[in-house]
Amino acid sequence: MIGVLHTQGDVAEWAFPADPMAVRKARAAVRAQLAAWNLDELSDITILLVSELVTNSLRHASGPIGVRLVRPEGPGALLVEVSDPLPDPPRARAATPDDEGGRGLQLVACSSRRWGTRPGGAATGGKTVWFELALPG
Repeated sequence: MIGVLHTQGDVAEWAFPADPMAVRKARAAVRAQLAAWNLDELSDITILLVSELVTNSLRHASGPIGVRLVRPEGPGALLVEVSDPLPDPPRARAATPDDEGGRGLQLVACSSRRWGTRPGGAATGGKTVWFELALPG
């Protein structure tokens, strides 16, 4: 892990180098932050979806992978963002039963309240894939 870029109140953000350990480190960071926010109920699904998106970034992009969590004040949804330097948005595929991959974005779409992509800023380029999970309660 390159380190925590920003953790203040309701935002936690990390950058991970593009290496295979990024997935494990991202899962651990997300799990710890959700526990600190008393959002353990969202831990398993959040970690699964973050793992899928970080794995996609590793497979298709080079450079640092950003993970950001935003917890709203009051009711709402946990926002989770995964960013990488590749500007091309991901494309959902229709995986066949025998395919070993191709289900990550389908899983994100089926498991989250909303999801989408947006281009990175002019200075950073790249893209961000985001999803929302309803807060328990």
